[in-house]
This record gives sequence, C-alpha cells and structure tokens, in this order.
Amino acid sequence: MSDTQSNSIANMEGLQAAIANGESQRVRELLGTQKLDTLQKEYLIELAELNSNSEVIALLKKAPTK
Repeated sequence: MSDTQSNSIANMEGLQAAIANGESQRVRELLGTQKLDTLQKEYLIELAELNSNSEVIALLKKAPTK
C-alpha cells in the first residue's frame, strides 16, 4: 500500500470518528481542501445525519467532490 493510500484511509477513519463524536472543528480540519469521492461524501453525510449534527452535515455537504 502506498503512502497516499495509507493517508487516505487514515483520514477517512479519522473523519468517521470525528463525525460520530460530533466534533465539527475536527471534521473541518480533516476535510481541509481535499476532494471526496461522491460515494464517500454520501456515506459521511448519512453518518452525520444519524447523529443529527447540523453543523457537521453542512460542512460535508459543502465539501468538493472529485
């Protein structure tokens, strides 16, 4: 596995944990300027909706896709 793939997987895991914990600032930091795959973005939004965190949902909806 390349370093880029490892970083991407680690970042996705970090995003999932931050969303589950309702940590909007951490989500903002992890998203940074990266582009999400459409499927990833939909999954993360669904996860945020489970926790009813409107700020995290809004952050994810604004995230660019590739």
